[in-house]
Amino acid sequence: MTKAEIVANISEKSGIEKADVLRVVEDFMKEVKGALESDKNVYLRGFGSFIIKTRAEKTGRNISKNTTIKIPAHNIPSFKPAKVFSEGVKKNVPVK
Repeated sequence: MTKAEIVANISEKSGIEKADVLRVVEDFMKEVKGALESDKNVYLRGFGSFIIKTRAEKTGRNISKNTTIKIPAHNIPSFKPAKVFSEGVKKNVPVK
């Protein structure tokens, strides 16, 4: 599902203009991004958490040059779904 589809669905269900919904969705994404860039986690009860994970320094390989490189420690954004969210998704998995 794309951002445009999300905006269209919310607009259709709520009766709010697409332009207004788009502005709210983009502002929400900016707030989440800004919080994570400021080392703050975002918790949305019943949905999940946008959190920052720290990756430790590690050794990697550049296979084209056959050399070893050091990959420094760094932070990455991550999403951890709420239990209710995960259970809802699990119920939709077909049994083989």
